[in-house]
Formats: sequence, structure tokens, C-alpha cells
Amino acid sequence: MITVMGIDPGLAETGIGVVSGKSLSVSDYSFGHIHTSKELSTPARLHQIHSRISEAIAIKKPDALVVEAVFSLERYPKSGILLGKVVGVILLAGYTAGIPTMEVPVREAKKILSGNGNASKAQLERSVRDFLKHREPIRPDHASDALALALIGLFRHKQRHP
Repeated sequence: MITVMGIDPGLAETGIGVVSGKSLSVSDYSFGHIHTSKELSTPARLHQIHSRISEAIAIKKPDALVVEAVFSLERYPKSGILLGKVVGVILLAGYTAGIPTMEVPVREAKKILSGNGNASKAQLERSVRDFLKHREPIRPDHASDALALALIGLFRHKQRHP
């Protein structure tokens, strides 16, 4: 059995999802998020994200970390740069803890879990909820996205370690 932590990065909200299991079977899962205040400076917010991710890693002791890959919309290049900074501190936390880390593009995650690379956030959340047999909606959306990433890491673990 392995434990995989999925992280959906964002400066205001970073989602965290953790699944334990083997192959397509999940024995346990949890989720949450990190909220940072707009009132703080960007470096302070990045430090808060790094610290909280590092704490979560220390508590959950995942065998692997899966992070949503950075993307940028042509109309909002600054958002992509800022997202890259958030992903950077998350990757640093994983590296510092000695955890194998992979990045997965959001469209790939949507395709794997919902069958549609262009699925909406609501469709992806529903697919994750159905797979986990979780009765209530998974909120916030970032936590659901993080669980999706963690599930992908679980599914792929056998491929990396026969």
C-alpha cells in the first residue's frame, strides 16, 4: 500500500488531497486546502504555502507527490508566472522531504478521471467523488482537484514500480 499526496497550486487557495491504497483500490483519503490572505506580501504567502505543505508531508508521510503542472493563459501571463512561483515552493517542499514528485497537466487529469480532457471543474469533482464513493460535494474545488491528482499518482505507481 502507498500514500500519494496531490496538490492543486494557487496563491490564494492551494488544494491538498491524500489517498492511500494500491492500484485502483483506495483504502483511505483526506483533503483540505491552504488559504493565504491578499493582505500578505507574495513572499509571505509563498512561505506560508511552503510551510503548510512541509507540515502536511511530515504528518501524512506520502510515498509520492503529484502537482498540477503550471499553465498560463495568453491573456493572463502574470497569473502563469505567479502560479510558477507557487509550484516552485511546492516542488521544493517535496524535494526537501526526499519525496518523488511528478507534475501532471490539468487536461491530462481531467481526461484520466472523467474521460474528457475539457471537462469542467464540476465534472471532475463528480468523477472524483464517484470514484471515492464520497457522498457530499468535495469543497473547495481545489481540494477536489488535488484528490484527482493524488488518484492519478496512485494509478500510476504500479507503472513506475512493478
